[in-house]
Amino acid sequence: MVKIVGIAGSLRPDSYSQIALAVAAQKVRDLGAEVEILDLRQMQLPFCDGGTEYPEYPDVKRLQDTVSNADGLILVSPEYHGSVSGVLKNALDLMSFDQLSGKVTGFMTILGGQSNSNALNDLRIILRWVHAWSIPEQIAIGQAWQAFTPEGKIADEKLSQRLDQFAKSLVDNTRKLRGVD
Repeated sequence: MVKIVGIAGSLRPDSYSQIALAVAAQKVRDLGAEVEILDLRQMQLPFCDGGTEYPEYPDVKRLQDTVSNADGLILVSPEYHGSVSGVLKNALDLMSFDQLSGKVTGFMTILGGQSNSNALNDLRIILRWVHAWSIPEQIAIGQAWQAFTPEGKIADEKLSQRLDQFAKSLVDNTRKLRGVD
């Protein structure tokens, strides 16, 4: 079975990134994959200092082990100042080739204004650097304050269909590239 880990790079209590991750994770589950969400809001992670071990922070090992045992990733970031959130970048920096190489990754960004691809492009560069595979589909959700219903569903049918395609691509490409059913 395909195993996917989802990580959203927002610490806000009512984070649109977390809502988007939950929607994407459910769509991936509906396709028969297992999804585990690592909620950075619930983890104690230090700032990366370039080291490989952080014994005083057991959540670093949990992050590394969980990603190591996955076939793929869903990474969602709010776009802050035209790039990836520091929280998500730090989580990625706490990992290395050992955890990330060969993982199939799908990217989503959340913006308060008009959607663009700055943070998506940055995520592609970061993950390419550690030899992960990026799926061609990507999602940028602009004007996030109106993109979701109060129940946490996607308000726009076209965006929902794009998320369906994103989920299918992630699962299909993970099966192909990782050789799992």
